[in-house]
Amino acid sequence: LLPMLDEISNMTELDLSTIDAIAVAGGPGSFTGLRIGSATAKGLGLALEKPLISIPTTAAIAYNIWDTDKFVCPIMDARRNQVYTGIYRFEKKFETVMDQDAMDMSELIEKLNAMGERVIFLGDGVPVYEKQIAEKMTVPYDLAPAHVNRQRAASVAALGAVYFAEGKTETAMEHKPDYLRKSQAEREREEREEKEKNA
Repeated sequence: LLPMLDEISNMTELDLSTIDAIAVAGGPGSFTGLRIGSATAKGLGLALEKPLISIPTTAAIAYNIWDTDKFVCPIMDARRNQVYTGIYRFEKKFETVMDQDAMDMSELIEKLNAMGERVIFLGDGVPVYEKQIAEKMTVPYDLAPAHVNRQRAASVAALGAVYFAEGKTETAMEHKPDYLRKSQAEREREEREEKEKNA
């Protein structure tokens, strides 16, 4: 990652000391990927004395869709019938309707149906839950086309510029990834400890 960043800065003749801040996908996502991204951003932030802008992954995915009056609902497959999700909309500007969270897909569908407005779904959870969406959604919905359906670094950067203008920054020391739930290893350890305690 760092050699690639060095190559890009050389190709574009960018002096990294001239940047204002560092946008980083703050999570959720793969535990390893989030740790690598956060560690790199923190290291650069400390070395360059620049603030960090932590972008919720679901917000970055939603930011792929622009200028719509529909709810934008990214769904990332979190396994075990759960998704990482949030609800967003654009009414003159990008707005968070529901902060990102981990939840059961059925619960999300119920919530969206109760809100009573058309929804655009996107993210890697769409092919996993497409059948459930078709069966249980009572409000109209659309599935985003493939070219805007996944995480994109450009959306993290673009939303980072918006957050920076709004003063939503943190120091490199303050930043930590938002996993939204415990790793499988942590859950298995807790289950093992609970069994041992009850044995």
